[in-house]
Amino acid sequence: MSEYSVAAEMRSGRKYTFSEKLGIVGRLSMPGILAQISEILMQYIDAAMVGALGAAASASIGLVASSTWLFGGLLGATAAGFSVQVAHATGAGEIDRAKSIFRQSLSASLCLSLAVGVIAFLIGQHLPQWLSADPSLWQNAVSYFSIYAMFIPVRQIRWVCMNMLQCSGNMKIPSIFATLECILDVIFNFFLIFPTRQLMVFGMTMQVPGAGFGVAGAQLGTSLSMLSGMLMSLSYAFFRSDVLKLKGIRGNWLPQKEVVKEAFHIGAPMAMEQSALCAAQVASTRIIAPLGTIAIAANSFAITAESICYMPGYGISSAATTLVGQSIGAKRKDLARSFSWLTTFTGVAIMSLAGLVMYFLCPSVFSFLTPDPVVQKLGVEVLRIELLAEPLFAASIVATGCLRGAGDTLVPGLLNLISIWGVRLTLGWYLARTMGLPGMWIAMAVELSVRGILFLIRLKKEKWLKDPK
Repeated sequence: MSEYSVAAEMRSGRKYTFSEKLGIVGRLSMPGILAQISEILMQYIDAAMVGALGAAASASIGLVASSTWLFGGLLGATAAGFSVQVAHATGAGEIDRAKSIFRQSLSASLCLSLAVGVIAFLIGQHLPQWLSADPSLWQNAVSYFSIYAMFIPVRQIRWVCMNMLQCSGNMKIPSIFATLECILDVIFNFFLIFPTRQLMVFGMTMQVPGAGFGVAGAQLGTSLSMLSGMLMSLSYAFFRSDVLKLKGIRGNWLPQKEVVKEAFHIGAPMAMEQSALCAAQVASTRIIAPLGTIAIAANSFAITAESICYMPGYGISSAATTLVGQSIGAKRKDLARSFSWLTTFTGVAIMSLAGLVMYFLCPSVFSFLTPDPVVQKLGVEVLRIELLAEPLFAASIVATGCLRGAGDTLVPGLLNLISIWGVRLTLGWYLARTMGLPGMWIAMAVELSVRGILFLIRLKKEKWLKDPK
């Protein structure tokens, strides 16, 4: 089956049974879920390896984590602005147009990411001080963030290629590449984080070489694995993808006004949303930072541990963007409506189950991530608070993907801003002063529940059902 065969069936007017729709959702969601799990495994690996260096090393990464999310959100918004157009073009059967949009997205994304990378690098030199962190964390935090900033163009092109393949209907290949990245991350980290040391292998003592870069080595290992993923996905898109390969289309690489305008229409609200959301995360970090190294480390590990629960939701969200986008492109609003609710409820079911399992397994997870018993205890306490909000968190994640596929990004962005700034930060600021880190996570659980309800209401009103421009 070719990448866009489902889109061709949509255009033919075919009626799908519930089981057929569920099968399509499953076929597109599973690779997306596996890709997201592979990415979160990289975070687990980084956290566990750095955790072996002590709580201060983990805290230095946790300190700048929200800032990496800020810049990552900007890159993701850029990728979505172009890739949603590819989903619409694929659904409409306009393959040459999809190829052209892909080509233009690469040159536009490269120029933007180079500028963002320079800005991020300059900001990173002063970031720990701005966040009021303990001076003992500054050096590692700056090194970690600086390496991240230098690889921003690599991350941007990788993100564009992965999103383009997914929105063209190919969820399998990005999943494979993400798994390979995870394996490479382990290998790179193994040699870059730790110094040359003696290890016991099958009863024999062996000397294993190492760079001994510590915290910086963790980011360098992840960045190198993403460079490998970028090269793989770019090569596949250029030469193998049924929809995106360059063969068969002529033209230059300069972005056209119409394409850039639509990318801005889709991506700008997402960029503003992500900027405000991640700025809120930075503000949360500023609230947490004065609570001490233990609180920062526990907060960082709890976020990492919880991610295994919500990453399946993001995998399903990617499938929802593809299905709704192609349905809209094929002018099948009936399918767009049906797939939006089916994917949302699937995400709620899977994330609820994952949250239930994590509730009981989180002590073991934290013992894997860090050897510090004090950090383990606090991390388990705060994570169990937030897991109660997992079902509605799932609804907000997948509904966002559905709305994005239809090109509806402005109102969802406003809903996110109202929720996180109006609920999480105000409540978190108050509760953290009296309850410490658990107070911040209570505020997070309340906010995620409010956000889920808002997105379900938006999905139900169906103002997002429209023809693509």
